[in-house]
Amino acid sequence: MSNMKEKVALDQRIHLDKATINEITALVVERKISCEQLVYHYFEKIDAQQSLNAFISLDYAGALRQAQFWDQYIAEGKPCPALIGVLLAVKDNIHVAGFSNTAGTPALTRFRPKATAPVIQALIDQGAIVVGKANMHELAFGVTGYNTAMHIEGVIGTRNAANPLYIAGGSSSGSAVAVAAGMVPIAIGTDTGASVRLPSALNGCVGFRPTVGRYAQESITPISHTRDTAGPMAHSVSDIILIDQLITKQQIPASISTQPIRLGICTYFWDNLQEEVQQQADQALQLLKNAGIEIISVEMPELEQLNHRISFPVVIYEGKYDLIEYLKKHEIGIDIDAIVEQISSPDVQQLFKQNILPELIVDETGHSVAVEPLYQNAITMARPQLLSLYEQTFCEHQLNALIFPTSAIVAPLVDEHVSSIENFQRLIRNTDPGSNIGLPGLSLPIGCGTKSKLPVGLEIDGLPNMDHEILAIGQVLEQIFSVLNPHHLTE
Repeated sequence: MSNMKEKVALDQRIHLDKATINEITALVVERKISCEQLVYHYFEKIDAQQSLNAFISLDYAGALRQAQFWDQYIAEGKPCPALIGVLLAVKDNIHVAGFSNTAGTPALTRFRPKATAPVIQALIDQGAIVVGKANMHELAFGVTGYNTAMHIEGVIGTRNAANPLYIAGGSSSGSAVAVAAGMVPIAIGTDTGASVRLPSALNGCVGFRPTVGRYAQESITPISHTRDTAGPMAHSVSDIILIDQLITKQQIPASISTQPIRLGICTYFWDNLQEEVQQQADQALQLLKNAGIEIISVEMPELEQLNHRISFPVVIYEGKYDLIEYLKKHEIGIDIDAIVEQISSPDVQQLFKQNILPELIVDETGHSVAVEPLYQNAITMARPQLLSLYEQTFCEHQLNALIFPTSAIVAPLVDEHVSSIENFQRLIRNTDPGSNIGLPGLSLPIGCGTKSKLPVGLEIDGLPNMDHEILAIGQVLEQIFSVLNPHHLTE
């Protein structure tokens, strides 16, 4: 790809690294750039940043063929689809025909699904060009992206787009890094407890977790049918809205109905923040207040205890049975024991061997107990109670959303102990409760820590099926935060 620079005769004022879908498609439609040139450009970016370990597999020839098809399509004067010329990275647990679907684990490296997941097919049908399958925490069971199985020689783990000495977050590590580092304009990941929003926050892009069930979960390697959902990552909320519309075939209202916007602050989400996160979040809140957004303090005293009763029991119980069913349904020809035997990452291996396979969980006294009764309690009692707590809080205070730092800390340094349970709990603390009741959450970049220069994200959570409102509020907030995130594209 050494001659790419000559092939991409772009006006120097146009910077594609942070370009939105509308900006890219406008360039294509106006014939200022071809789809083929876009493939050259983005693969050059991918090539130059291999050491970030953002991808497990790539298909340059396939992307080029797709680009040439769309260029011919435009030349024939046909109407352009919504994502023409837009390159897409797909997390390697979401099926795409023509690619392996490894889920980041050695035992699945030879599994090549015949059909593409509906959530991706909807985007391909609109002109999106899949560049490859993005790296991830092994089997999506973790939030650091420190996958010891999938990496280039000498560099373990997907690395942060802002500074490769730090983790990317997970489990959709490569998807977020690919977007934040300018390798693709959009990516699709999956989110069980943090996995789209956290890496988006730690790398500095927008990440959306829709209400569970909003997007089809078909042909996606599962963790938990109660908690799993695919979700998009991009540079702007308008891109997220467009992707959401194309997947759901639903229109998003242009603006929210209630003015002013009322955002709730619950102390659980604002306790024990790292100093840099606190500074950035306080600055962002001040901007919101100055813009007339109402910030309301709310109490949710049972939140932590209810969340604890749901989180691990659901993942441990469903993590076993959903994976067994997936392997059988897709006729992969391997059983769960064989997969576990080949797991490379020590944290994931330990979780499967100590908890998931034997269906055991450690209780408050430190003893291993059967997970199934705790799972039944989580589904029938704790989960409805947690949802009710959210509904009461929103109703009582007439909230549009809760607002909080997506992660209480900036990305930790990479080392072999980074996937410790302590780091896991700190990184997932704020994103986990909403995940347990399947509600929509949107993480927005709000700049970088003053010392570390690492990205910080702020999240808004709504009640289930309030996706339209959360995305509309997200656009308002993004505009207010634009002074913290100056946009790079000029024409």
